Amino acid sequence: MNPTILFKKNTRSVFFHITTHCNLSCRHCYIDPVQHGLGSIPLDQIMQWLTYLKKDNTDLVLLGGEPTLHPDLSEIVKFSRKLGFKSITIDTNGYLFHNILNRVTPHDVDFFSFSLDGPDASINDAIRGADSFETCTKGILAAREKGFSVSVIYTVSAMNLKSLNQMPVLIQKLDIQRFFIQVIGIRGNSSKNASNNQQINYEQWMTHVPKVAKQVVQLGIPVTYPKVFLQKDEFFECAGRVADYFFVFPNGRVYQCPLCEDYPIHSYMISTDGLKKMPPINEQQFFDLSIPEGCVMNKIVQPGNISYDKEGKPMHQIACCLLKEEA
Repeated sequence: MNPTILFKKNTRSVFFHITTHCNLSCRHCYIDPVQHGLGSIPLDQIMQWLTYLKKDNTDLVLLGGEPTLHPDLSEIVKFSRKLGFKSITIDTNGYLFHNILNRVTPHDVDFFSFSLDGPDASINDAIRGADSFETCTKGILAAREKGFSVSVIYTVSAMNLKSLNQMPVLIQKLDIQRFFIQVIGIRGNSSKNASNNQQINYEQWMTHVPKVAKQVVQLGIPVTYPKVFLQKDEFFECAGRVADYFFVFPNGRVYQCPLCEDYPIHSYMISTDGLKKMPPINEQQFFDLSIPEGCVMNKIVQPGNISYDKEGKPMHQIACCLLKEEA
């Protein structure tokens, strides 16, 4: 078993959606303009919000939508570096708009993290859109040529699970520094067609994911992936109780749990007045509930990955979606 990355107190992770604009229409996109806002946040507002969100030991991830569509991304990155964020990552689909690779340096950005959901165009483009595989892989190579550290995110679903075992060869070819395996969340686009269930069950996950993670590690590349299923001797813990994760959207909503993002139950609002707690009922009340299935929000919004025995007891607890394993 790989070591679990435990939630750390006195650290903070900020996932800042600086825009909901995107040039792609991915089948599993979780962005919902009704819940998250439509458009890009102005630069001065972003700077103000970053000042409110930054504390000691704060990691920052800039994402969207497609964050490189924001015309001020380079200024946002440089301001964040001056502000003293511990690390800065840009999550991108690889199109790298506004000539971003020439407007920031490896000193400014710790990682460019590219989304690839297949080892070739036939798998990836069916999920993310025509020509996205070719464009993304070219973007990765361009970033590496300029000296940027690069990671790749592969979102596992029923659409591409069996293709995961082809990723180690591509990852080595692209010379990436870290590989992230993510599991699909039944949110946004994924939740709109209930008959087309893309969730992964315990047997599917355990058959494919740890094995591929081991193969990638043997190439000398670290791998991080969600715990998803707890073993019987493992204790369920919700990140919302013990850690500072903030998911910030253009309309000012700030969530602590990604599974809550389809609903107006955010923990905070951020504005010119700072970061303000929302009154009950919000997601924080769900964090304090204990159920045999583990994660309360998983049970409510995406229960398709839970299996039960003949007595009606869950066969595995679902871990907090922010709990990771590192190979």
